[in-house]
Amino acid sequence: MSLQTLAPYAADPLKSIGRHHPEPLSETRNDFQRDRDRIIHSTAFRRLEYKTQVFVNHEGDLFRTRLTHSLEVAQMARGIARTLNLHEDLTEAIALAHDLGHTPFGHAGQDALNACMRDFGGFEHNLQSLRVVDKLELRYAEFDGLNLTFEVREGILKHCSIKNAKQLGDVGKRFLNKTQPSLEAQLTNFADEIAYNNHDIDDGLRSKLITIEQLSEVELFAKNLELVKAKYPKLEQKRLIHETVRRMINTLVVDLCQHSAKNIARVQLQDLDSVRKAPPLIGFSASVAAQNLELKRFLRHNLYHHYKVNRMSAKAERIVTELFNGFINNIGLLPQEFQEYAEADKPRAVADYIAGMTDRYAIREHRKLFAIEENL
Repeated sequence: MSLQTLAPYAADPLKSIGRHHPEPLSETRNDFQRDRDRIIHSTAFRRLEYKTQVFVNHEGDLFRTRLTHSLEVAQMARGIARTLNLHEDLTEAIALAHDLGHTPFGHAGQDALNACMRDFGGFEHNLQSLRVVDKLELRYAEFDGLNLTFEVREGILKHCSIKNAKQLGDVGKRFLNKTQPSLEAQLTNFADEIAYNNHDIDDGLRSKLITIEQLSEVELFAKNLELVKAKYPKLEQKRLIHETVRRMINTLVVDLCQHSAKNIARVQLQDLDSVRKAPPLIGFSASVAAQNLELKRFLRHNLYHHYKVNRMSAKAERIVTELFNGFINNIGLLPQEFQEYAEADKPRAVADYIAGMTDRYAIREHRKLFAIEENL
């Protein structure tokens, strides 16, 4: 990507705040490209293939995982960045890394691990993603973590309590100073939400936990469904759903680009520093924001709280809770490298180990620890 195509307020790798451990520049890649490549080659990124969004991994091969979700967010975010003349490589790096800290079993796993860690600082996947790239990835001789640039790290940290921000150093300062991250980071948050909601519709319909009739009460879905039916009156349901969902995504992305461009033009940004001092500038128009909120509420009520999802979540919470208690009560059950770490901070070592598990690995570990069976 040529720097001449960038807006003056876009992030520039040559003006990066830098890395914790200085490294010489690459002859073939800018620093944001290098960060993206390090993320893709990380162990935590590969594990996303077997971590789920809503459905447990073994329930079906066609349901989305954290890996497919991250790729979809990266594709969408790059397109938005290109439209707004922002840095695509930075946007892609943030998108690919944003879910690295997720536990097995989606939000059910996170809630269970947070409850286990309540007296030990809590657990939050956003902070864990930063912890993965700053500390837990062990690939380089000279430092722990991936030694990513500040701009990627601040984009990974979407939200943070004041208490935690005070302990995070450079990337925590904006939460204390009430300033904003780069526009690349802001737009990636919206790409994440757009991808998450609309692709959960697809998975929810495929699993038959929600129906087209239910979704027809949601304005954003209903409007696009009618457009598809009018143009293709005899279309079979599988294609009908796909055509509707992709139009929903397009509606949201186009509105986001247009409204954000208006916000940017209104404040007359000069550089990245002026972005940080401005209010949030990436967002939907009021009407589309209302439609998006209605969709989110529908999914929360009808899909995420569906009794079949609740049953799966209850199993996931039990597995995570019992694993945590088992390891806390006997650190000798942990792999050797985590035993050594547990000597300094046992709860956090256990949380790191569990958070790094895939769905099926957690199920297998639970069976090994608690099932009375032969040939384990």
